[in-house]
Amino acid sequence: MLVWMLRKVMTDKGIWSGAHLARLLQEKSGYRLSAPSVSALLLGQPKQMKAETLDALCTALDCTPNDLWVHTPNKIKGA
Repeated sequence: MLVWMLRKVMTDKGIWSGAHLARLLQEKSGYRLSAPSVSALLLGQPKQMKAETLDALCTALDCTPNDLWVHTPNKIKGA
C-alpha cells in the first residue's frame, strides 16, 4: 500500500497552508495548480498524478518521490 505523505513533508519544512504550497510551486518550479487541486492533494491520497505535478512538488519542496510516498507492504491473511 502507498501512503501519501505530503502533509508531513510540508510540516517538516514549515509549510502550513495550501496557499503557501501553491506559491512555492509557482516560484520554484513555474508550475500552477488551482486552489481545488491543491486542496485535493492536501485532503487525501491521490488516485493518480501527472508526472509533471510530482516533479513540481519535488522541486518546490526539495524532496524526492520517496519522501512523498511511503510503501507499506500489505499483510496477507493467515501469514
